Parts: sequence; C-alpha cells; structure tokens
Amino acid sequence: MHTTSGTTALRVRPRVWLGLGLFVAYLAVFYAIWIVNGIDYTRVGESEETLLRWYVAPLGGGLVVILVGLSLLGWWRPTLRDTKRLPRSGAVVPVIMTVVAVLNLVFGEFSRVTTTMWILLVIGSILVGFNEEVVARGQLFVALRSRFGEMGVWFLSTALFSLLHLPNFFFGIGSLAFLQVVIQFGLGSVYYLAFRSTGSLVPAMLLHGLWDFSTFSSGLPWAGLTAPFLGIAGVVVAVVLLVKERRRDADARSQPIR
Repeated sequence: MHTTSGTTALRVRPRVWLGLGLFVAYLAVFYAIWIVNGIDYTRVGESEETLLRWYVAPLGGGLVVILVGLSLLGWWRPTLRDTKRLPRSGAVVPVIMTVVAVLNLVFGEFSRVTTTMWILLVIGSILVGFNEEVVARGQLFVALRSRFGEMGVWFLSTALFSLLHLPNFFFGIGSLAFLQVVIQFGLGSVYYLAFRSTGSLVPAMLLHGLWDFSTFSSGLPWAGLTAPFLGIAGVVVAVVLLVKERRRDADARSQPIR
C-alpha cells in the first residue's frame, strides 16, 4: 500500500472507494441539475439564461457536495497540497497552455457577451476550476495513493477526469463526446503537471478556470485547435517525469542504510 506523509493524521483513513464515492456523488448532483434544467451542451455559452442554468447552477450544486464531503473526510490539506513535487520543468506545458488561453482572450470577439454574461462566466469558470480539480484530481490523489503508485495515480485520476465528459454524448454533442474524452485526458495531464510541479492545486484550478473562460467567452477557435497538441505534450511530459521519478525512488530504496 502506498501512502504519503500526513495521511495517518486524517480524520478518515484514505481508501480508493471513498474517493470514488465523492467523485460519483459530485457527478450525480451535477448531471441531475443539468437534466432538470434541460441541458443542451452546444448552447451553454449562448445567453445569460443558459449560462446560469447550465453552467453556474450545476457547478454550484456540485460545490456543496465537495464542501460537505471533504469536510467530513478531513482531507482538505493533502487535497490542496502535494509534498512530493515533480521537477519544475513539468510546468512548461501548463505555462504554454496559459499563454494560448490568454491570447485567445486578447484577440477574441466578444460583441455578443453582455455584462451579466461576463459575471456568470467568471463565476462559472472559478467554480469549474475549483470543483473539477478538487474532485477529479486533489481528493482522488489522496484516495488512490492508498493503493497505487504515482504512475497509477496519474493515469486513473486523469482517466476519470476525461470520462466525466462522456455523458455529453446524451446532452447535445453526440459522438463528438468520445473525441472530447480523448482530448480531456491530454488536458487533464497538463493540469496534473500544474499541480505536481508546483506542489499546490491552486495553479491547476486557475489554469483550468482560465481555459474554460477563454473557450466559452471568445469567438476565436484557437484554444480548441491547440488543445490536442497541448494534450499530447502533457501526456508525454507526465510519463517521462513519472518514469524518472520512479527510477529515482527505486535507486533511493536500493541505497544501503548507513
């Protein structure tokens, strides 16, 4: 069993099923609100009403699940901070992704965006960055590390993050949801690098929120077009750094005790 420092002091001992339970509970509330509000994913950023009903409202419901669930488990500290960091070079791809998102905003076309829409976009983007990084990365790390090594933690948490987009198949985009899942696995790897190269979940939250804000508000497609390439880079860098980390850990364990 794999553990990280400080987990023994948690209110509830980490277990994989607990992390998966919170993940599923979040999705159940989120998608229930979508269904009740008659979601059409292709029109989320269309108006003030669609942003409120299909962006802010479900994320607000999911936030309640996260706040209650993590508080009961007592996992906040290890969810938000990672004491075992990857090299800072892992932050290169997240930085490039940030630049792309900013450029998409700087050169974007926003004539259709009203003041109220801007407010809802900001609120929703903050919530999506916080919610999805906490529930699909931070708290899953705590749970998955109770059983898996870091390669498994990366792969499983990123796979679950990408799969949470699969229900979009039923909400307006059809078979494109499968492509979205693949792309989100790559982007999830970039968020993973933002977390583990800094030791804090906050940079991943900010990048995630900025990316969604850029893609929902700007009329330019640049961010979406670069997403597959950013994703490929994220996966490659994550795998390379994780293999190196595993070798370093193995070498450290093989050293004789003096």
